[in-house]
Amino acid sequence: MEDKYVAILMEEMNSKFELVLEGHQVLRSDMRRMEETLSKKIDENTTRIKINTEAIAALDKKLSKRIDEVDEKLSKRIDAVGADLKAHRADTEAHHGIYQVRESSTYKE
Repeated sequence: MEDKYVAILMEEMNSKFELVLEGHQVLRSDMRRMEETLSKKIDENTTRIKINTEAIAALDKKLSKRIDEVDEKLSKRIDAVGADLKAHRADTEAHHGIYQVRESSTYKE
């Protein structure tokens, strides 16, 4: 009877080990699928980041060029206003008896 009991115990242990091994196989399979999915998503995001980085670089270049153009235009306009002001002041000072030039920062209406 003892041999029968040991045989039954061994058979029961074998079935439990088989269940554990099947569980490990299922987990391993799930982990592989998850790894493949995550790998694909990482690759997609890497591609998107590269595209966005290139677009940002192009936009930065375009905006820098535009800012330089605006700066150049404004510098020319400021220089022109300064030259006009200088000419106007010289003209005003040439008519000394008629006009007076005062250095004042207050404006009254």
